Formats: sequence, C-alpha cells, structure tokens
Amino acid sequence: METQGNTEQFAVVVNDEEQYSIWPADRALPEGWRREGRTGTRDECLSHIDTVWTDLRPRSVRERTGAQG
Repeated sequence: METQGNTEQFAVVVNDEEQYSIWPADRALPEGWRREGRTGTRDECLSHIDTVWTDLRPRSVRERTGAQG
C-alpha cells in the first residue's frame, strides 16, 4: 500500500540466484532473500535495480552458459 506523498520506504533485495526485487523496508524478508544494501522510495529502488541488474538470467543459468561456451 502506498502512502500519501510516495514516502513509503523499500529495500532492494536479492536471492541466491542473484535476482533482484524490492520489499517494504519495515517488513521481515521472505525466506531466501537478503538485503542488497539500497533503500529508498519505490522509484529510487527500481531505478537502482535497472542500473545493477543488467543480465536478467538467474546465476545458475549464467554459470551453465559460461561453462558451455
């Protein structure tokens, strides 16, 4: 739920497959996810993810592809 003025804070989270998402900063993380370090508004966090998550393939796929190539 967004609060008035778009001030709700989110955390950038990442899983073991190096897939990124955002999560409300004041809530406990779901199992398998850890905080990446960045917090901010929804738009700030999504912008950060756009910058750092350039290869959308899961880590296991990237490793398998790299091993074959």
